[in-house]
Amino acid sequence: MTIRLVALVFLCLMMGTAAAQEHPKVTPLMSKDLPESPGKEALMITVEHAPGGSSAIHRHNAHAFVYVLEGSVVMQLKGGQQMTLTQGQTFYEGPGDVHTVDRNASATQPAKFLVVLIKDKGASALLPAQ
Repeated sequence: MTIRLVALVFLCLMMGTAAAQEHPKVTPLMSKDLPESPGKEALMITVEHAPGGSSAIHRHNAHAFVYVLEGSVVMQLKGGQQMTLTQGQTFYEGPGDVHTVDRNASATQPAKFLVVLIKDKGASALLPAQ
């Protein structure tokens, strides 16, 4: 009985770790209408990946400007080269890009980056993609 309980607890912990890797912590910082561009808004967020963490394949239908604040992240757009970015480096995604790789480059240290999105007002900032 004890072995089964330990196995069940271990399985739950492993499943929780796997689930956490697919869901980074996203913190909205501000949103601002862009009166010079009717129907558009800017959204500023931070994204934090736990050690070994990643995001599912996605797109933004927006201009996305990324600035790495802490740690290092691996980024790749569909059809592009995979690159590792460290603190102070930048990355850009266009409205038609599919983000195929977005993961923490480290299995032991967290990573955090700032994202500024220029998008249609009220549109979702994140869309699943294939």
